[in-house]
Parts: sequence; C-alpha cells; structure tokens
Amino acid sequence: MALDIQMILIACITTLYFILPAYFSNGSGLVFGGGTPVDFGKCDKSGVRWIGDGVTWRGLIAGTVVGTLTGAIQGLIAPYIIQEFGRYIITPIITNLPSGILIGFLLGFGALLGDAIGSFLKRRLGIGRGKPAPVLDQLDFIIVALILVSFVVELNLLFVILAIILTLAIHLLTNTGAYLFGIKDVWY
Repeated sequence: MALDIQMILIACITTLYFILPAYFSNGSGLVFGGGTPVDFGKCDKSGVRWIGDGVTWRGLIAGTVVGTLTGAIQGLIAPYIIQEFGRYIITPIITNLPSGILIGFLLGFGALLGDAIGSFLKRRLGIGRGKPAPVLDQLDFIIVALILVSFVVELNLLFVILAIILTLAIHLLTNTGAYLFGIKDVWY
C-alpha cells in the first residue's frame, strides 16, 4: 500500500515536472501579455471577434520563449535528475538540452495555441471574454500542448490522465490566487 502511494506521488511529481514549460508559458502569456491581439481586432461576418483582446502577440511570443527556456533548463539539469531519480520515473521526462529545447517549445507554444483556440471556441459559442466556460477554460492549454508534444514524445495514458487531473486542480488554485492578487479579473 505504501509503495502504491509512493508511486502515485512520484508519478504526479514527474508529470508536473515534465509539463512545467506549458504551465510557465501559460502564466507568462498573462503576465507579459498586452498590446496587439493575435486576431488584430478582426471580426467574423456577424461582428464577433475571432479570438479577442486576451490573446496578444506579445503574450504569445513571451510565453513561448519562457516555455522554451524552461525546457532548456530542464534539459541542462536532466542528467542529474535521471542519475538520482531515474529508477522511479514512470512518466515522460526531458533527457538532455536539445530535447529540453524542443519539448519546452512544443509545450510552451502549444499551451498558448490551446488558449487561443479556447478563446476562438468561446466566441463561436457566444461566451464573452472573462465569462466562464468550465473545463474549456481549464484544459484548452494543456490538451493542445500535449497534442503537440506527442509528435516527439510517447505519452502513456497514466501521464495524460494525471496531467489533466493535476491541471484542473492547479488551474483553479492559481487563478484564484491571481484574482486575489489583482492579476486577473475573475477567480476562474
């Protein structure tokens, strides 16, 4: 029983560690965002914005850079992590600097692309900026990030399930914190 709990804890920690570039990228898009929206303010024929003001070029670029740098750092320290904890790792892991850069980029860019796709879908569904879209708001970024990284890393079902469950919990906690600190206008 203790071994099962230990294995679950290790799986959760290694899953979170692997997807850090997506998390940091997503948060950086918010922190460094602003400026010109990705959709350049364009609307469809009915006058609805394609994406909205919340997804900007500055946020997309800064977030992607932060995700890539996070992956690069993970790649640099990977030999030490693998040496110390390699026998416990049961989820995907970044193994070196080149893989860290590539995986960091895919997770980082994928997270922001997912956020933009989520905004696009919300507009098509008639949900305004800042209005809740449960599940879509919490998972759009991680699902697209996982899809992009799956082209270079084999993702197992345990990893995907853990990434989704952990992301739901962390998203709620971080958004509530950002709201309390005045970074976001809503807690969700």
